[in-house]
Amino acid sequence: MGALNQRAIARMEAGVTSLVDGLLERMAGETQGGRTFDLIEGFAAQIPVEVIGNLLEVPRAERGPLREWSLAILSGLEPAPSAEVLARGNRAVVEFLAFLRDLVAARRKHPGDAETDVLTRLIQGEADGERLSEAELLHNCIFLLNAGHETTTNLIGNGVWLLLTHPVEFARLREDPGLLPAAVEEMLRYDGSIQLNNRRLSAAMQVGRHELSAGTSITIGIGAANRDPAQFPAPERFDIGRKPNRHVAFGQGEHACAGMNVARLEARIAIGRLAARFPHLSLAGAPVRDRRVRFRGFRMLPVGLAG
Repeated sequence: MGALNQRAIARMEAGVTSLVDGLLERMAGETQGGRTFDLIEGFAAQIPVEVIGNLLEVPRAERGPLREWSLAILSGLEPAPSAEVLARGNRAVVEFLAFLRDLVAARRKHPGDAETDVLTRLIQGEADGERLSEAELLHNCIFLLNAGHETTTNLIGNGVWLLLTHPVEFARLREDPGLLPAAVEEMLRYDGSIQLNNRRLSAAMQVGRHELSAGTSITIGIGAANRDPAQFPAPERFDIGRKPNRHVAFGQGEHACAGMNVARLEARIAIGRLAARFPHLSLAGAPVRDRRVRFRGFRMLPVGLAG
């Protein structure tokens, strides 16, 4: 959390803006002559890999396998993964651990700036002297990539899809860019990146008519909570100016997502600058949904620049 505080996030903004502008420039070139562009592969998925790669200071030339490892590992977290999916996920963990052991060994010899390099901060420990074990260090690095990559890719993709399929709200955002922070919160609520999560009960409790004992594993429906009519007036309406908007896309309290403000920064810059650069962005073919149920997003989202 210390490495992802508000000061650190403020330092990231210029770099993320430069990255997004470069991707938009490439998008403009690749769509000349009426060609379509896959917003997921060419834009949404590129941003978080670079941001997290920068946070861990992974050499840019070595970032190639990060996305595929992430997709393979997260697919193994589905409620009922096949043996093939589990094997692919486990293989990705083994490969990723081997990669990280070399990265950690190099960083121990040549530490980075603990104010900006999350890996150096994790290696050196906190001010009270607490250190992570080797296994905890490596798996927290895997967690940072997986948690920050797939979910942010989906947030950007889902958010653009919502604007393209709700033209009145898209026009409203173009007319009033000041609505962008609220729009991102509504995207998180309305079509969040994670629909399901797991908890294990620390004490017995009653859920509806069911008495559940301590230790029971449960699956919670984040997507359902974010459409609760007792919490959200007209919950099925996509409203980029919705306030208040007490969604639980990032969890709450002690279980709040450590990287939630990094994700907000990436989405705000990516979606805001995309809408400003290409105000007539439109769908240019049938999108392809990711068929997983825990993570909600697109595998492909073809777009064109003409309205």
